[in-house]
Amino acid sequence: MSEAFEYPELIDRAISAYEDDDGAERIRAGFEAAAMRPVTLRANTAKASADSVTEALRAAGIGFTRATWYDDAFVLDDGVCERDVWELPIYREGKIYLQSLSSMLPPLVLEPRTGADVLDMCAAPGGKTSQLYALANGRAHITACELHAPRAEKLAYNLAKLGCKNVNVMRCDARKLDEFFSFDQILLDAPCTGTGTFRTGDERAAKRMTEALLAKVTRSQRALLDRALTVLKPGGTLLYSTCSILPQENDEQVANALKRHRDCKLVPLFGGASTQEDESAPLSPRAQAIVDAVQKGAIPALPTAFKETLTVCPSKLFEGFYLALIKK
Repeated sequence: MSEAFEYPELIDRAISAYEDDDGAERIRAGFEAAAMRPVTLRANTAKASADSVTEALRAAGIGFTRATWYDDAFVLDDGVCERDVWELPIYREGKIYLQSLSSMLPPLVLEPRTGADVLDMCAAPGGKTSQLYALANGRAHITACELHAPRAEKLAYNLAKLGCKNVNVMRCDARKLDEFFSFDQILLDAPCTGTGTFRTGDERAAKRMTEALLAKVTRSQRALLDRALTVLKPGGTLLYSTCSILPQENDEQVANALKRHRDCKLVPLFGGASTQEDESAPLSPRAQAIVDAVQKGAIPALPTAFKETLTVCPSKLFEGFYLALIKK
């Protein structure tokens, strides 16, 4: 299919960034396999244990496997569709949340701490916000921002359904968040071109991925990063992520932000000598599990400009995704 289908220019550019090794071919294969990507979900431990979700899926006759790097992640068998999940009581009761495996990674790497002031800058529809809540066992002070009213309403609805209590939902432009605020941990899953979620043959997505879109989102990413690093407390951490594989939105964006914010540095995800002097604490067990999965090939990765960052390669199981952990 890849030979017959004409990729949009942004996708060609993303692929060409990895032509020096087998990354380009892996990306093309991932885009073609995306149409067969299975349904994945997360046990919402604010309401149910992973074991109880296991029992409910088995009782419903739905086959699955568990992710080795995250106990709460489930990959449903081929042939199971989202509609099959919608009919389950555990879905209606908010005990599970349909979520891609890649989008589960940022909260795990950030790992919110008990008692921490945590900001989710672009929070709707609430999947990552609710995951942050569950990971902190409801004991972090979470603020979730969303600019647009309908999306803010959806965010509030989902958080209530998922049992996330006392989350402060702010309808505001996070790029203009008052500097009066300060946070220990920030999740910035930034608006992006979505090149990591592309599927070969998707004409609608191909038309949407334009130079104008890239220019728009990179401006937003820059402004959001600047505001995030401004309201981040000294000693605090920011997790920057996108569902893109374009270096312009990822390593280049982070590199430029670090030049503007000299008091910030990358936290190494993959050990070895850092590109910067580093005194970071060891990674959390959950983040280390992800690193181990990448090193074992369970999470497919692409080369990055910094050894500290992670770009997930599109595959049958994973959307293309980028993660960078920054400490102030």
